[in-house]
Amino acid sequence: MIAPLPETPYYAVIFTSLRTDVTKGYAEAAERMLALAAEQPGYLGVESARGSDGLGITVSYWESEAAIAAWKQQAEHKLVQAQGMREWYAAFATRVCKVERAYGFTRRN
Repeated sequence: MIAPLPETPYYAVIFTSLRTDVTKGYAEAAERMLALAAEQPGYLGVESARGSDGLGITVSYWESEAAIAAWKQQAEHKLVQAQGMREWYAAFATRVCKVERAYGFTRRN
């Protein structure tokens, strides 16, 4: 699903990850983090995809850098981050970007 977004500017956090073979608890934690992020002040939306090779990209959208910093420090999120590094991820990269232009297309039937 493509996240509906407000007028620019806003911020995007791009989380690219490569999974390990450990699956226990991952789906539940990922679902919980999506729900928890949506409750955070400044959250705007999310888009996510994962390939059969274990490579995933999740882009979350935020009103401000302060909102992103608060999400990074959220207590439950920090616990899941640590578990991810111990068990679920072989590698990951996080990139924070300011979106200054955005445009798209939706086919109308």
